[in-house]
Amino acid sequence: MISLENQYLRASFSSKGGELQSLKSKKTELEYLWSGNPDYWGKFSPILFPIVGGLKNNTYYFKNKAYTLPRHGFARDRVFEAEQISETELLFTLEHDEESLKVYPFEFRLGLRYQLSADQLICSYEVLNTGDQKLWFSIGGHPAFAVPLKEELSYHDYYLQFNKDHQLISNKINQDLIDDETKMTELENGKLRLEHDLFYEDALVFKNLKSDAIAVRSKQDPHGLEFQFKDFPFFGIWAAKDANFVCLEPWCGIADGIHTKQNLEEKEGILSLNPKENWKRQWQVTCF
Repeated sequence: MISLENQYLRASFSSKGGELQSLKSKKTELEYLWSGNPDYWGKFSPILFPIVGGLKNNTYYFKNKAYTLPRHGFARDRVFEAEQISETELLFTLEHDEESLKVYPFEFRLGLRYQLSADQLICSYEVLNTGDQKLWFSIGGHPAFAVPLKEELSYHDYYLQFNKDHQLISNKINQDLIDDETKMTELENGKLRLEHDLFYEDALVFKNLKSDAIAVRSKQDPHGLEFQFKDFPFFGIWAAKDANFVCLEPWCGIADGIHTKQNLEEKEGILSLNPKENWKRQWQVTCF
């Protein structure tokens, strides 16, 4: 485990997946991240790369050749190189290798940069096309935040506060694929109460979310967090069945739709980079 620390926060990370595994307030000792209990879901904050979500039959086609990738890609299961920039900044990197080229025929360098700034953790995704052909990719975050933050409170004592939405339109998931059917949920002053049964039919998937910040709050608890995610066109919210966490997932990319033709270059939400081009996005969480 590798740690970052400032006067407000202490964060811990694993080289496997370059994964954030703990985010604690030094003042209150509150743990803001999910515990990773494998009885429910044994991850904490995996990186989704080079795809987000599932592929139809776990297969895509590029230049008329079939390739197989598992749900959310392979980066979350790979060991990253770690470089400690300072007490408050850390960079993980992953590059293509012989194994990755068998399932994803592109040369790349993926960077996960974490920085602490006052009471905020900033996570930046940095992608470099190191090859000589166009790079096609999707990328996304999957951080799981603890709910409730206080043991004496319940899951439904908390709510999500959307900063720009008054109603939510989510696409249903059909056997890991995005369905055309949608569901509308009205919000009261931008609030969505957290209930375990929200996620009994899988994640809530949004293609047209207006908000670029979502807070986790409770009227019974002064502590919570605000999650900011500018320039991510898709978003997912999920929890394992009856587990005490909520995943706030900013995505540049999305699972295959039910009508997909499985061609990587035509995949919904797919991004491309020319040779030697860089790409960067970031999300940040403020703890209070």
